[in-house]
Amino acid sequence: MKIGNLVSAMLGMLLLVSCAGQKDQIVRIDTSYGEIVAILFDDTPAHKSNFIELAEEGRFDSTEFHRVIRDFMVQGGDVFTKEAMPAEEWPTLPAEILPNHFHKKGAIAAARQGNGINPEKRSSGSQFYIVLGEVYTEEMLVTEMERLQEAFMQYVQLKSQEALKNEYIRLYNAGEYDSLTSLMYSKRVEIEDALKTNLTKEISDEEKEAYTTIGGTPHLDGEYTVFGEVISGLDVAEKISEVQTGPRDKPVQPIYMTVTVEKMAKNKIEKEFGYKYPNEK
Repeated sequence: MKIGNLVSAMLGMLLLVSCAGQKDQIVRIDTSYGEIVAILFDDTPAHKSNFIELAEEGRFDSTEFHRVIRDFMVQGGDVFTKEAMPAEEWPTLPAEILPNHFHKKGAIAAARQGNGINPEKRSSGSQFYIVLGEVYTEEMLVTEMERLQEAFMQYVQLKSQEALKNEYIRLYNAGEYDSLTSLMYSKRVEIEDALKTNLTKEISDEEKEAYTTIGGTPHLDGEYTVFGEVISGLDVAEKISEVQTGPRDKPVQPIYMTVTVEKMAKNKIEKEFGYKYPNEK
């Protein structure tokens, strides 16, 4: 065997031995719609340890998926309301918002109060949501949508863009909002040139690949802590998101959960669920 091939083989064996000797915890969320299995990230330690502690103490059990929105997310784990704890005493966690964890489909993130009363973006001490979302085109991902809307409205006020303005009004009055959005995207480069502005945002190759294939909710990135990922049962979350809801997107029929934690060797997790640990790809 050539030296280079021998070194590669030895490194591969070392990685396998390293992975085999390490254990992690998987989370199992049981519902009447099936089981969701998740992994929690080591580099969000406050969120991981808090979630595992709540699960091991049984405090998640009998909480509900109390807010579900199709093609967006399912949210649950309201431990403190179940325990009748006064809202002003609900614990929170420091934000652990990292660029390598983003809102792709299947991501698990912590709910939180809005920026107006929570500028530090501290997370709820129990509530979490599972991302579903939609698939995006690359053009949609790299465009600052809010700024595009503002720039578009400024652009159509130009005398030379009377026809574009009329088309915008026609689509708006007809309620053809998807076509209206497509129209704005199609004019992005023209608007940038005319107004001498930049409406493009940076996005990593990993984010681009995920959002244009499996989908997600990229507009939430940088705002909420993503601390885990579904590795099995994402279809269960999708079924939950499709149930009939009432006020505040709450399911008409309660969807209760039981959450347990199981220790498992990392190599078994990889083999059984197809999950790849970041340092062992």
